[in-house]
Amino acid sequence: MHSVIARIASQATRTATVLAVLSGLSFATAAQAQRDRRDGRDTRDTRDSRDDRDARENSQSGYSWTGSISNGRSIIIKNINGPIRVEHSTSGKVEVTADKHWRRGNPADVRIEQPSARNGDVLICAMWNPESTCDEDGIHSPRNNRNSNNDNHNDVSVSFVVRVPDGIRVDINTVNGALDVSGATREVYANTVNGTISARTSGGPVHAKTVNGSISVSMNSVANSDDLDYETVNGSITLELPQNFGAQLELATVNGRVSTDFPITVVGTFSPRKLRGTIGNGAARVRASTVNGSVTLRRN
Repeated sequence: MHSVIARIASQATRTATVLAVLSGLSFATAAQAQRDRRDGRDTRDTRDSRDDRDARENSQSGYSWTGSISNGRSIIIKNINGPIRVEHSTSGKVEVTADKHWRRGNPADVRIEQPSARNGDVLICAMWNPESTCDEDGIHSPRNNRNSNNDNHNDVSVSFVVRVPDGIRVDINTVNGALDVSGATREVYANTVNGTISARTSGGPVHAKTVNGSISVSMNSVANSDDLDYETVNGSITLELPQNFGAQLELATVNGRVSTDFPITVVGTFSPRKLRGTIGNGAARVRASTVNGSVTLRRN
């Protein structure tokens, strides 16, 4: 009898030990999971991120338009996610192509449309939200909408290539993407948020704004005395202006330097980070400001 009791006690002791170990492991796992949730970590997020990196990039040529625009009118492109490149057209017509790129997203969720525009302009928009609308002022989406535009896995981007003949104004806008303009002969309007801007035109003027990116602008002539504004936060600004250009200047940076090739009549106190003054006849007004970067004026 005593031997039976001893065997039962021994077995109970081993069982209790196993249960204690399992309980400790379970508690440690739960505690680690709780810490992960508190710190914003999730193994599923890690797997998703790894899947994003490993997913193959896909491309689709989904849109093209060719047509005539009257001299002096505009081709207007409104994009959200993706770059826009503008080149010179040799066909005498405006040519627009757009390609979709994605890894995990659904390209069918992004539509490219041509809404009606005023005064003979042509407007082409890329829209991610099925309820969005578009006009010359931008893309408009309803608030609190949780459709594809807010899906973190919808990584579709649209890259535009626009070819313009002589005499056509260019108005291009995106949020995430670079803007590159070459071969233009009239006014250029270029706006992005996350991306650099490079714009060259044999005419002018050029208007350019971004937040995260540098701005590089070159104009061979400026037909009128419009105010010219150039703004960024993280990036430098370089302006190449005609030799005979005249303007009142307001140039400023926080972390960088201000310099100019033009002889200038300085107003107030000269500072390497802030400059106010006049070049030439002072007919136009040029404002250029950044926070992290330099501001440079060069003769074209």
